[in-house]
Amino acid sequence: MMIQSHPLLAAPLAVGDTIGFFSSSAPATVTAKNRFFRGVEFLQRKGFKLVSGKLTGKTDFYRSGTIKERAQEFNELVYNPDITCIMSTIGGDNSNSLLPFLDYDAIIANPKIIIGYSDTTALLAGIYAKTGLITFYGPALIPSFGEYPPLVDITYESFIKILTRKQSGIYTYTLPEKWSDESINWNENKILRPKKLYKNNCAFYGSGKVEGRVIGGNLNTLTGIWGSEWMPEILNGDILFIEDSRKSIATVERLFSMLKLNRVFDKVSAIILGKHELFDCAGSKRRPYEVLTEVLDGKQIPVLDGFDCSHTHPMLTLPLGVKLAIDFDNKNISITEQYLSTEK
Repeated sequence: MMIQSHPLLAAPLAVGDTIGFFSSSAPATVTAKNRFFRGVEFLQRKGFKLVSGKLTGKTDFYRSGTIKERAQEFNELVYNPDITCIMSTIGGDNSNSLLPFLDYDAIIANPKIIIGYSDTTALLAGIYAKTGLITFYGPALIPSFGEYPPLVDITYESFIKILTRKQSGIYTYTLPEKWSDESINWNENKILRPKKLYKNNCAFYGSGKVEGRVIGGNLNTLTGIWGSEWMPEILNGDILFIEDSRKSIATVERLFSMLKLNRVFDKVSAIILGKHELFDCAGSKRRPYEVLTEVLDGKQIPVLDGFDCSHTHPMLTLPLGVKLAIDFDNKNISITEQYLSTEK
């Protein structure tokens, strides 16, 4: 297997292209059928063709299939020449099991857009580590595109803007005005009531402008590949992006301390915290940023707190492995290098 010394770029997506979807962990095509079909119909209405992974509609209790069945499902989407984008249906807990069985040579030979979040972090990070392919932390079929309007429309707007740019490069994000982490209307076939929307509280703690390669994803998932050949090496000057969902404040302190003990904070130039869905503060009224500040113990690292690329809605699409610039004075975040190829 060849290891790339420079980023490998997938071709841009176009409306009318084919998106293949896979279930690398949880069997949500079975357990969340209404939301699954809603996501399928949403993308079809937007003009995309869809190819189902072979484990669609299958369940093996806590997962969609055996380890090798799940890896084969993913590999078959890589092999399919009609597919431009490979999208996760949802996360779970066991995507890291697939990493020894993915066909990395095929991914290098035929790079495609690979997108998902949460537990899919293991695949996004592992594929980048093994091939150099820029992967995308972004919407998954069921939780993201199975969401109801208006939040799904904002998620889609970012997805389509990022992935259909034929001249990908400098792009400054527009942060959503409102967001929600309510779990209501998850698998219902009608809206029980509109979700509570909160004013965007994304905060920029720092000054000046920081530029660096962005590395990371779901922090809890990263612990499942940490120290392995599938974990990308964090280099001096990198920007660390991390997010989590439904974790207790005790767990968050443990995870942040894990990063400190591994000297990650001695290397990174900035930290991006994604919004934490349904964070359990254990009555303390503290937020993850405050926990991070305590763990840093006076170490000055600029932090973008509450970026809308996480389990909350709407979700922005973020390429992993490319350079970002965070302007803490003007309060914006931008992609600063090419992340898709110029060829279709």
